[in-house]
Formats: sequence, structure tokens, C-alpha cells
Amino acid sequence: MTTQRQARTGTGPAALVPAHPAFVLLERARVLLGEAGRADSPEERFRLAHLAALRTGAAVLAQRGRPAAARRRLVSVWVLLDSVAPEFAPWATLFAAGAATRAALEAGAVGVVSSRAADDQLRAADDFLRLVASDAGLLAA
Repeated sequence: MTTQRQARTGTGPAALVPAHPAFVLLERARVLLGEAGRADSPEERFRLAHLAALRTGAAVLAQRGRPAAARRRLVSVWVLLDSVAPEFAPWATLFAAGAATRAALEAGAVGVVSSRAADDQLRAADDFLRLVASDAGLLAA
């Protein structure tokens, strides 16, 4: 296992792995999922799981690129994912449906998410991450 010092200095095995944005985003998604799993409240579990899914979707875009027409305007990751990676369209639909809930939670809403909904979001985000990481060849990374 490499140390943080090795990764910072560019020595050791970590130097062999490029810091591709998709890899960085998937790592951040993994961290967020861990935080979501440890969250005390359903609201925080849902919010963090949705953010993990968002990072995962962004990793797909980082790997495959954005459509030229979408580069000039602000477009949801879920809309872009649907066009760039249609095989993930069901996931895009699922997480797009939770975007308003996450926004409400970030605005301070309470009691808008049940424990079951939070757990479902966490499982879905974890499944999505595993699928994308496997598709990108980054499962063991």
C-alpha cells in the first residue's frame, strides 16, 4: 500500500497510476458513500449518497466527454449522462428524481426523507458506483 507521501512526491506505485479526473471523482464518490453509511440521520444519509451518485455520473462524463452542444450551457449531469452513456439512462432517471430532495435537504428541510428512502438511495448509489467503476476498469483501483 502506498503512503500519502509517496503519492505526493510521485514515488512508489502511486506514481504509476495517472490522476485521471474520472478516477479522482470515483474515489471521492467512495468517500462520500462511506460517510453516508455512517450518517446518523436519514436526511444526511440521503444527501451524501446522492452526492456520491453525482460524483459517479461526473466520472463517466470525465471519461467519455461532454457533447459539444452542452459545453456552452449549464446542463444537469443526469441529462448529459443520458446522452453520453445511454446504458446508464435508468440510473440517470433514478438520481435525477432525487435531485430536488437533495436540494431541499441542503436548504435545511427536515423530515422529507424516510429511513427507507435514505437506505434505498445509499444502495442505489453504491450499485451505480460499482457498475461505473467496473465499466471504466477501475473496480480494483
